[in-house]
This record gives sequence, structure tokens and C-alpha cells, in this order.
Amino acid sequence: METPHTQQPPTDPAQQILSTVRHRDPNQPEFLQAVEEVVLSLAPLLEAEPKYVRVLELLCEPERAIQFRVPWLDDAGNFQVNRGFRVQFNQAIGPYKGGLRFHPSVNLSIVKFLGFEQTFKDALTTLPMGGAKGGSDFNPRGRSDNEVMKFCQSFMTELAKHIGPDTDVPAGDMGVGAREIGYLFGQYKRLTGAFHGVLTGKGLSFGGSLIRKEATGYGLVYFLQEYHSDRRCTDDTSETGTLRGKRVTVSGSGNVAQHCVEKLIQLGAVPVTMSDSSGYVYEPEGFDAAKLAVVMDLKNNQHARISKYCEHSPTAEFHPGNKPWQETACDIALPCATQNEIEEEDALALYANGCYCVCEGANMPSTPDAIKVYHDRGMMYAPAKASNAGGVAVSGLEMSQNSGRLSWTREQVDGKLKEIMSDIYQACIEGSQRAHRPGNLQVGANVAGFVKVADAMLAQGCV
Repeated sequence: METPHTQQPPTDPAQQILSTVRHRDPNQPEFLQAVEEVVLSLAPLLEAEPKYVRVLELLCEPERAIQFRVPWLDDAGNFQVNRGFRVQFNQAIGPYKGGLRFHPSVNLSIVKFLGFEQTFKDALTTLPMGGAKGGSDFNPRGRSDNEVMKFCQSFMTELAKHIGPDTDVPAGDMGVGAREIGYLFGQYKRLTGAFHGVLTGKGLSFGGSLIRKEATGYGLVYFLQEYHSDRRCTDDTSETGTLRGKRVTVSGSGNVAQHCVEKLIQLGAVPVTMSDSSGYVYEPEGFDAAKLAVVMDLKNNQHARISKYCEHSPTAEFHPGNKPWQETACDIALPCATQNEIEEEDALALYANGCYCVCEGANMPSTPDAIKVYHDRGMMYAPAKASNAGGVAVSGLEMSQNSGRLSWTREQVDGKLKEIMSDIYQACIEGSQRAHRPGNLQVGANVAGFVKVADAMLAQGCV
């Protein structure tokens, strides 16, 4: 009698780990995507150093995942309810650290993916910070200041039970800016009666840091600068080792994109696009400081669509419903909008249009198929956990200033940010060499971040 065929479990350590995670969390696509990217890139390390296999299995499971109800009253006096989340992923090298995101798309899968990525990102900064992420499916867009305040106060009433300056220090993210951080901090202080540095991204008048708002965008460009200095690239339109004259496509028009474009302009690069969910704007000769100021006013003060920018610039072209990747010739692409915004066909179009470098400003903006295109075509690819770590790096510096009751100058913070981004780049290069994939910044970032956390976990035992 013929024995029915049964599928054998995978023998490869990386595949074994992925099989376990897929079995546990089959309905969490964003989290599974993030785990797969990291685990597969670590496969050579796991083969060479088997002591790390069990540690990686532990790392794929968050230490704590908290979900809670957030009830609040709108301006019409109606009851509203949203879901709140805080996933405290790993505390091996320092207090949990990671942002809060308020957006209708927020769910447990997205928060877990962000917390998982944050663990490695925080490790790369060289600062003592663990990984976490949180947020809610609340949408602040279209809500009054009073409604946002009521929601933030209700959200913090529960979150305050789980955070503290030596336990978990949240920050802002998509939908959580200075206004929301202020309301959240005020409610925490009201509940505890203590003035702690329990949030970062605070206003300068109550413990915030200079450069924090600019940090992710500036840090992205500093990382890009390190790469160009290292590879000593030259072409007919740029100076050796600089960004001068490089045409850059940027997606997004929020905080990260704005300050990325600002720093690109300062360094002589030519950013030619900015976007939002309605489409993108193309400036053939590039944005300058005056044009960027218009975008900042439209987005930060008027809360208008990017299309309105064309009313202020006769040279601008608006492309409704499109992303900037398929139609724009460029040297460098900086995705600064949202996850999975560059798909395989976008990556192929970028390469065909002359792009040799993709450096991520948003979290996981490239799909796995797009990343494969980058590697297959020999493009430089910097993953978000390395290239957009500037924001959390300055959050860590804000924590240091709060602990010491200090306030550093803009020049001091900016100098430390540059140094951290340089250290992150060098850690990625060294990590790629350790994994026998020299120059592969994706592998290097994963190896460098993982090894720092894993070594701490090994030293602390099975906890």
C-alpha cells in the first residue's frame, strides 16, 4: 500500500524560522514581509555561526504586544472608539524606543513590522535603545484640535501604564506631529504628576531637541553622502564624491521628504519631484529653497494637496494618481512616503531611466520584488533601517539631554547626527563583509543590527 506523501519540515535554519513565523502569524502580511527580508539576508551568518539561530527565533516574537480600546467624544458629543496598540519588541540593549502612528491603516501586523524593523534600526544608531512601535487606526485628518486632544488624552490614559523614561519612550510617526506629542505629554504628566522625558519629539519649550524635526530627512541625505564619498563616484555633472548636480526623485511631501529636499538643495543636488496620495509634482529644473518653502506652507499650514503647488510655479507639472518612479529620469531615488510604494515595475522603470541608487526614507517602501531588481541590476540599495535612522538617533540624543537636564545647540546635535549616520554606514559595510557579501548594504545593515542585539540576548540568558 502506497504511503501518502507528507511534506517534510525545512532543514535550512532560515527556512525553519520562517516556517514557524508563518504558522504563528499567517494573517500578518506586513510583519511576514519584514521578517522574511531580515531572516533570508541573515542565512549565511546562521550557517557560519549556529549560536545565532535560536536567538533569531526569539527575536521574531515580540516581548509584549498590547492592544486596547480608545473611547472619546467628538465635537458633536458622539461616542467614538478606536483601537490602540503598543508592541514592545525587544529591550536587550536599552529601553523600548519607537514611534506612534495614527492612520486608518494601522493594525497589529503593521505595528509588529514597524517594531521588528525598529529593533535593528535602533541597534545601528550605536545608542542604547531597544525596539518598539505603536499607534492607532485613528485618523487626525479633518479632525478639530479639540477632537485630536480628546483622542490623545484617552490614548495616553491607557498607554501611560506601559511606558516610562527607563522602560519605553515613544515618539511621533505618521499622523503624530508636534501637536499630538504635546497633547500626549500633557496627559502623561497629568496622570503621573511627574515631568519625565517619556516622549521624544517634544516642543523646545518643554524638553525637546533641536534638529529633531529635520533629523530623518537630514540623516537620509547624510547616509547618501557617506556612500558617495566612499565609492568616489564621478560623472560629467558632479564633483567627485559629492551629490552636486545629481537629479533626485523624492516621494512624499511630509516631514521626512521636506527636510530631505532641504538638505539636498543645500548640498547642490537637484530634487525634481515631491508627491502625496493624489499624485506627484515634477519640477524640470529642480526645487530650490523658495519653491520648497511654498510646499512647506501648503502642507504644514494649509494642509493642501500637492497639486496646489502648480498654482505657484509656472514650470511645475502635476501628474494625478501617479507615483514619480515610472516617468522621471533621475540618478537617485529617495522614497519617503509609505511602505511598498516601489513595486517591481517601478524599480525596472527607475533603472531604465538612469537611476543607480535607491536610499529609503520611509519604512519598507520597496517590495521584495523591487529589491530583487535593485540587486540584479547592480543598483546601490540602502534599506530604511539604516538610511532613515536619523530620526530615532536624534530621539536618543533628546533622551540624553533630558536625562542630563541639558539643551545642546543646533550645531552640536547636527554634528552628532552626521557622526551617527557615518557610523551606521560603516557598520553596514563591515556587516556585509562579515556575511561575505561585501558592499551589500541590505545584508550589512541586518547583520550589524542583529549581531548587536543577539550578543546582548545571549549574555542575558533565555529571557
